[in-house]
Amino acid sequence: MIGVTSMNRIGRAIFVLMVSQLTPLLNGQQQPTAKELLQALDDNMVAENRVTVSTMIIHGRRGSRSIQSKSWTQGSEKAYTEYLAPARERGTKMLKVGDQLWTYSPATDRIIQIAGHMLRQSVMGSDLSYEDMMEDQTLSEMYSPEIVGSEPVDGRDCWILELTAKNPGITYHSRRVWIDKERNIALKETRYAASGKLLKEALVKEVFQVEGRWYPKHMTFKDMLSTGEGTEFIVDSIDFNAEIPDYIFTKAVLRR
Repeated sequence: MIGVTSMNRIGRAIFVLMVSQLTPLLNGQQQPTAKELLQALDDNMVAENRVTVSTMIIHGRRGSRSIQSKSWTQGSEKAYTEYLAPARERGTKMLKVGDQLWTYSPATDRIIQIAGHMLRQSVMGSDLSYEDMMEDQTLSEMYSPEIVGSEPVDGRDCWILELTAKNPGITYHSRRVWIDKERNIALKETRYAASGKLLKEALVKEVFQVEGRWYPKHMTFKDMLSTGEGTEFIVDSIDFNAEIPDYIFTKAVLRR
């Protein structure tokens, strides 16, 4: 026969169970799965068409310099960038179509295909490599995600998502991403080699809302194997509904 004390214990256990099941609802939303969270991040960052004007500030050992560029992007497989300033960089161009990448320099009037070990080189002396520029798949396609916790980044509550590469050919074996719970935007990211060594770190300093989505306005990147002070990336303007003519993603555009 069950006594009063036992009944009380059972009652408390049922109450605790009910509260634990209701907690996500009381907080205003059900906890997403890792796959849902990563898909939401992809949906926020990838667009069918976008045209971006941006400024990159490279903090090197000998000082800092700024480079302004304009980029035309279609999905995650096509991108064309033309450098606007300073004068010595003006007219330099870069075209990415699928898994191929070309650069053009007006100083030499040469088109060079970037491939193999050259992909590991820095872009314009920044903390970003050509490999970083060549990512032509969404994170959901490249990585298996797992939610490993939550913590604030600059006062914003974030899910911590651990990403593990689905195949060994991916540049970074694993990543850790801090995703704003409310805005589905990554505020911090660390990238690792298969050995576990930290290779790159990115931090979003400012975000803005454009055409119904949150997007990074001001970011910093740091190559942890470099002695420089990091690279800032600032979005001056962005248009997600821009009409982009087909010729933009052909090699002929490099010498226009």
